[in-house]
Amino acid sequence: MIFQALYECLDASGWLLLALAALLLTDVLRNWRPGTFPPGPLALPFLGNVFTAMDYQALESLAKKYGPVFSLRQGSERVVFVSGYHMVKKTLVSQPDSFVERPALPLFDEMFKGIGVVMSNGYLWKKHRKFTLSYLRHFGEGQRSLENYIKVECDFLCEAFKEEQGKPFNPHFTLTNAVGNVISTVLFGHRFEYSDGNYRKFLELDNEAILLAGSPFAQLYNAFPSLFKYLPGPHQTVLANYREIELFLKAEVQKHQEQWNPEQPRDFIDEYIAEIEKLKEDPEAGFNIESLLVSSLDLLEAGTETSATTLRWALVYMMHYPDIQRKVQAEIDNVIGQSRLPALLDRLNMPYTEAVIYEIQRMGNIVPLGFPKMASKETTLEGYLIPKGTAIVTNLASVPFDKNEGETPEMFNPQHFLDSEGRFRKRDAFLPFSAGLRRQTSKFPTCFLFFAPSTALQRLPLSIQVPARPAPDSPRQLQGDRALPEG
Repeated sequence: MIFQALYECLDASGWLLLALAALLLTDVLRNWRPGTFPPGPLALPFLGNVFTAMDYQALESLAKKYGPVFSLRQGSERVVFVSGYHMVKKTLVSQPDSFVERPALPLFDEMFKGIGVVMSNGYLWKKHRKFTLSYLRHFGEGQRSLENYIKVECDFLCEAFKEEQGKPFNPHFTLTNAVGNVISTVLFGHRFEYSDGNYRKFLELDNEAILLAGSPFAQLYNAFPSLFKYLPGPHQTVLANYREIELFLKAEVQKHQEQWNPEQPRDFIDEYIAEIEKLKEDPEAGFNIESLLVSSLDLLEAGTETSATTLRWALVYMMHYPDIQRKVQAEIDNVIGQSRLPALLDRLNMPYTEAVIYEIQRMGNIVPLGFPKMASKETTLEGYLIPKGTAIVTNLASVPFDKNEGETPEMFNPQHFLDSEGRFRKRDAFLPFSAGLRRQTSKFPTCFLFFAPSTALQRLPLSIQVPARPAPDSPRQLQGDRALPEG
């Protein structure tokens, strides 16, 4: 009777309003934040906090208001954010097993498919991580081969700079090409000429994809993939770029399959193909050609983008701080001289240069939010209950600028990494590439940062200069000058 009376009283608009009210009530009940869950700003019905800025500075502001552990809602999913050195360390280092998995990110699923090294989980991830680290230790970092690769590439890089004949030029893709060549030698067994159009296109596509993946519109794809899959926008460019990148990698893998000799493995791809044969009876390990493509891209992206961007920041800081540049040059001249190439062991006798490299990484802040992780089991943070499967984002940018962890964190100052006697010292609050089991384990970025500037300053008759102007007092000021895009 009640439903019949209601039916007779309501017209079409009334039924529409009733349906909307029911949907709103359903959304509120389904997405109600329990008191045990981290707090956060009020979320819009259906949309959540999709209009909340996601840059590290905006997240710092939210941390000041809601505390070092807070949450935002993206669509129907709640994401927990962790800020400040103490809480970041507690999350990634003190509870490494609790936050070791990766959440599903629809924008990357088409290319990465939850396989490879970076985006995989569980047994598949453990097997790939073990294999990759073993390979890098045996063929790269554990021997002198990686050092030799970098030395060779630094020579090519210096020659490329000389060809500019002292005229202004943009070193972006020259540096990216140089860094990528070292990783390509490890992966593919060969480097690419700077004039190689196919490799240059690969680098440009990958760089564009990484930049666009952080855009607000692209992030909407992760919150509402079913809707945005059919809409135009930067997310479509990201997906199209990765499809072209996959073709490039397939061509390299196909060459290796045709020339593969199990008795003489030349590089990562050869070793991976051997592992495919070895683990045929263990399909759960996920060693196959598709995973090989993704693993190769994982290593290329993880090493190339971080190192090349940090080198660009190094040029920017040397331009803005000529006194520091002169001190680095003097130490290089004193320890290495002009009669030989730099060697990795020289770092032990070059504390000031080492401190400058670490300060560049600290201030460059190239991975401000790291890569999302997911709670692999129910756990607690700062007294809040974090259910299994909850996505976690650590604000790594809050670590080097944490005022509780040292004086003048906003200033570019190599003394942050020197003791009172001028000896190099590491700082606990230094996590440029995350921490815990998912951290970037390779020392490649720091190695290349030592060799490239050392070789260039040693062998090129130039200094890095900028028109006279006051030096910036903080990284915020320098980034405000738009010298480089953030992150």
